[in-house]
Amino acid sequence: MLFNSIDFALFLPIVFVLYWFVFQKNLRIQNLLIVVASYVFYGWWDWRFLSLVLFSTLVDFTSGLLLRKEQNPARRKALLTVSIIVNLGFLGFFKYYNFFLDNFIAAFTFMGYPLSARSLNIILPVGISFYTFQTLSYTLDVYRRKLQPTTDFVAFAAFVSFFPQLVAGPIERATNLLPQFYNRRTFDYSQAVDGLRQILWGLFKKMVVADNCATLANQIFDSPEHFNGSTLVLGAIFFAFQIYGDFSGYSDIAIGTSRLFGFSLMRNFAFPYFSRDMAEFWRRWHISLSTWFRDYLYIPLGGSRGGTWMKIRNTFIIFVVSGFWHGANWTFVAWGALNALYFLPLLLNNQNRNHLETVAQGRVWPTLKELLQVLFTFGLTLVAWVFFRAENIQHALIYLEGIASPSLFAFPHFRGMQKAMTTLAYLAFFIWMEWLGRENQYATEKLGLNWSRPWRYAFYYFLIAAIVWYGGDEQQFIYFQF
Repeated sequence: MLFNSIDFALFLPIVFVLYWFVFQKNLRIQNLLIVVASYVFYGWWDWRFLSLVLFSTLVDFTSGLLLRKEQNPARRKALLTVSIIVNLGFLGFFKYYNFFLDNFIAAFTFMGYPLSARSLNIILPVGISFYTFQTLSYTLDVYRRKLQPTTDFVAFAAFVSFFPQLVAGPIERATNLLPQFYNRRTFDYSQAVDGLRQILWGLFKKMVVADNCATLANQIFDSPEHFNGSTLVLGAIFFAFQIYGDFSGYSDIAIGTSRLFGFSLMRNFAFPYFSRDMAEFWRRWHISLSTWFRDYLYIPLGGSRGGTWMKIRNTFIIFVVSGFWHGANWTFVAWGALNALYFLPLLLNNQNRNHLETVAQGRVWPTLKELLQVLFTFGLTLVAWVFFRAENIQHALIYLEGIASPSLFAFPHFRGMQKAMTTLAYLAFFIWMEWLGRENQYATEKLGLNWSRPWRYAFYYFLIAAIVWYGGDEQQFIYFQF
């Protein structure tokens, strides 16, 4: 079920009314309602894959109970290993089986030993990368004794399947979200209104910014050899805002929807395109995944505590694995490796924590130095996004070769130029709103709160009108494929 669909517009009020007005006095029934609603939400796409969510829930719930009773270190490690193998095994089969098979055949064919094997027609279950990592974090934290295992299966099932963030995150930690299912929730009007504001801004990001940018980015990326360098740069910019508006828009809707039910989810984006270097960018982009890899992979590998070689090794591992998490294609591996190359000079020169505060904090305008840093960092991300968006490595190299040609200095020209100019106007408004709200949790969190009611509501109705009238062709959320 898509957030930007009529189905969800009907689904959400029904669940809200049942949750607060019918079952508000019984915590366990409220949690059970969340489980049922979440399974309906996920099953709306394909009910057959509900068994995977249920199986993952059972595996990690049982692992937690067994780890609770087991004190022997070797047996505890064995239980953890079983949980990891089962979870990553399902993820690997659905997401990477054909990738490894095709590359295995290609490698042997290259060496003169052609093989014949049939690929499987596998449908990738929506959100499997997200809920797999979420349940794994529970087992890992229980194993590390950072979290007491739960004996409440309904609460745990609600934690795993919580519908606002089930399909595309944020990837929640059990230490944050699971305890919220143990405590009685009371309706908070101000929290709910704040949630609605964030949902509205998320829908604007998705439907006005991302969906309009998607049409133009697709047109340019589909045949880069037909466009001059400046048009290709424009296409990369459109994709950059497509993926940001799409993914951060989903996170805004997820976080805002959670607030309607009395839950607090972790922040997933913190205005990453205003970053002054790549280290700051990765502290602000897809925060739930970045911190997951940091805590469960980078630090266990030794983090930055070792010598230069260990720092280089660990940095490449975390970025390449992060790239591979996104999809079974060498383009994602290249995207991760390129980001590692961006990040390494900052790490090795101890400059990776230079910019911990928000750019131009407490000021309206950035300094010239800050502006140049932001533009340079954004330029680096554009190059990396080309690999992320490309169909294969050759496609990415053709695209970048076109950008590097003398036609880079020609005026952009393609069939969708009129729509491109309109979309650039949307982007200008969007960037200005993001800049004004960059010190808040989301752009419109505090915007207009001090205005008189007519002006405040006029602004909200303006956003609604923009969504209705200027929303682009409906596009599936990008991260559903991951």
